[in-house]
Amino acid sequence: MKMDLKQLFDIVGEKRAIDLSLDFSKEALYGQTPFQKPVRVTGQIENRAGVVRFVFDVKSVLSLCCDRCLERFDRETCASFEHILVQEANTDGEYVVCAEGVLDLDELVRTDFLLELPTKVLCREDCKGLCPQCGKNLNFDSCQCREQSIDPRWEVLSEMFS
Repeated sequence: MKMDLKQLFDIVGEKRAIDLSLDFSKEALYGQTPFQKPVRVTGQIENRAGVVRFVFDVKSVLSLCCDRCLERFDRETCASFEHILVQEANTDGEYVVCAEGVLDLDELVRTDFLLELPTKVLCREDCKGLCPQCGKNLNFDSCQCREQSIDPRWEVLSEMFS
């Protein structure tokens, strides 16, 4: 969604509220498409003393697969962002450039939100994962596998200490 902000850049004190839903259902992340529901974006763009500031919140429910136990789960995710918008490029790269007063809202929200998401996804902080030998989910049951397997090349050393 492209937003025309020319009037907002010209008039000090001008505000524009943002309240919309974006479709990220085709967005691939973690080898899957976790955005089963629309992403909700709320915020405000305001020209205060000639400085145009964009503050917004993003909320979504992600349908993910745990990296340790491979179980599917849903997680509500929220993030807040703030940017200074400018009409001309600068060398610092600190600001979002709105060429000709037009902001590509979808691209800005998509980039911010995707970069905010964790690189490792766990169903819960204390997820025990899968047994490396039998593949049983250790969150639900313990297995009868040997606790620690010793590399056969080092087994002789363990006999020295027993």
